[in-house]
Amino acid sequence: MQYVEAGENGTIAESSQQLAAVARGDKAPDTVIENGTLVNVHTAELQEDVTVYLTAGRIARVVPSTESIDIPDGTERIDADGQYLAPGFIDTHVHYESSMVTATGFCRGVVPTGTTAAFMDPHEIGNVLGLAGIRAMLDEAADLPLKTFCTIPSCVPAAPGFEDAGAEIDAEDIEQALEWDDVVALGEMMNYPGVISGDDAVHDKLAATYRAGVPATGHYASRDRGAPLDAFVASGITACHESVRREEVLAKLRRGVWTQLRQGSAWKDIPETIKAITETSVDTRHLLLVTDDTHPDTITEKGHLDRVLRVAIANGLDPITAIQAVTLNAAEYYNVDGDLGALSPGKIADIVFLDDLATVSVDRVMVNGTLVAADGEWIESVDVGLPQEEEHTKSVQSQYPDEMMNTVHLQPPEPAAFEVTTDQDRDTVTATAMGIIENQVGTTREEVTLPVNDGLVELTEGVSKMAVFERHGGDESVGLGFVTGFGFEAGAVASTVAHDSHNLLVVGNSDEAMATAAQRLVDIDGGWVAVDDDGKVLAEVPLPVAGLMSDQPIDEVSAQVKELEKAFETLGCTIESPFMTMSLLPLAVIPELRLTNRGLVDTVNFDFVEPIR
Repeated sequence: MQYVEAGENGTIAESSQQLAAVARGDKAPDTVIENGTLVNVHTAELQEDVTVYLTAGRIARVVPSTESIDIPDGTERIDADGQYLAPGFIDTHVHYESSMVTATGFCRGVVPTGTTAAFMDPHEIGNVLGLAGIRAMLDEAADLPLKTFCTIPSCVPAAPGFEDAGAEIDAEDIEQALEWDDVVALGEMMNYPGVISGDDAVHDKLAATYRAGVPATGHYASRDRGAPLDAFVASGITACHESVRREEVLAKLRRGVWTQLRQGSAWKDIPETIKAITETSVDTRHLLLVTDDTHPDTITEKGHLDRVLRVAIANGLDPITAIQAVTLNAAEYYNVDGDLGALSPGKIADIVFLDDLATVSVDRVMVNGTLVAADGEWIESVDVGLPQEEEHTKSVQSQYPDEMMNTVHLQPPEPAAFEVTTDQDRDTVTATAMGIIENQVGTTREEVTLPVNDGLVELTEGVSKMAVFERHGGDESVGLGFVTGFGFEAGAVASTVAHDSHNLLVVGNSDEAMATAAQRLVDIDGGWVAVDDDGKVLAEVPLPVAGLMSDQPIDEVSAQVKELEKAFETLGCTIESPFMTMSLLPLAVIPELRLTNRGLVDTVNFDFVEPIR
């Protein structure tokens, strides 16, 4: 059992006697919550008109309406009449970096929506800065009113031999990190072919995890539900968030895998994957709901796990079952259910007050027995360790040394660096292009005919050029290729958010614009930039922390992202959540094609592919 601190009240070891005294009536509770309807995730029932006793940041009693009670003078009374009391929501698979803010900004954004605990996989900052970057992020998160746990990244880099990251995390590093108190599991094992084939380095990492007595989480992106899936699960991996079809969810649930259904900003899997539950009678005790990757504007405008719950419920999932998937089930998977995941005696008082169950309408949020948010806003008069918004940037900058704020080590490329050449006497070439799929992580393999002018390969309608530059101070290698589906008609966009090695990625229709976008990214130490054909910067989102995260508050970053979205539209791209789709173009562990700094990769057969022939 992993015991969790209730803020300054510590673990239950420090408060067990006090809790017992309040429960038996010998000591007054600090707070009582009256008249609420308890969402009992243990029994999947609603208990009306309960009174909840709180002390030392935990629950001492849940008193049913049939029992008369006297509330002592001096006890704080909170009225929950007409409301549902649910456990704080727990995200079992999330990358803070995808929100484009650090732990402080993420906390500020998600807690008012009901998320009170998260198991982050910081493999984005790990790929740039290694264990030192992960440790810096965990230290930043340590005293925030969002309970942050870490699953240590398993694949840094994600695809060895096919890309170059800024760091490497091997089995010895994992063994070291698993000794940290806030590391509770191995992060998503993305090298699923290595698991299946018995790769020594991969299985050394798994062995270190099992020796530490913690679970290994998975990333099984294959659609094969036969022997390869059995090999993956037989290797000891117990969770996976990569299902995109009903049948894949069923196949994993039937093998005892804790199956995480994902609904991020771009990956909107739940309407399809939830059918494995709503169209069958399978048990849901291993069902989890996660966000994985969520952009800042999604959080500020639509919510976090509350949004995921709404989608699941709207697609037919019973509301109590949905809440179980982000509370009790989540806590049980990571072995923190002694403290989190339910509202019962002894549990930490992380409580979400809901006006409506079906719409997951969050009214107030309590953390460690203290109301911290109401109506989607922080209660500023309550000091819970979150810096005031005007102090946000200074606080974040104090957490990261200069070398973590200056990570774009690359000479700005010239337009010639983006040229794709062939024989002078050719009129056309056949290009192997990556085809994106809106709102899905996968890509298709497209064969397109492109014109040639004086040996230079040019573009046709619907096709854009892409480039990935190594930016970590290595050999400055570059991969060139083509992509369809974005709809760009002009200009270029560039980003240092380029999963998972986070090299410098550029997509565009003009070599000059692509060079301008890349040069601007170098100037601002990473982030996102969109420029038009004249070289005018239409929008930018500076992300100086590892080239991944802003030091600004989440509301400001959200506003910048909205301007970036408008710039994408100006350039012709109208797909939903284009940033995440673009940032995964280099992720060489997801089918079917990807582009890294080393070249175009066939991620089905794991071979390099020539972009033209």
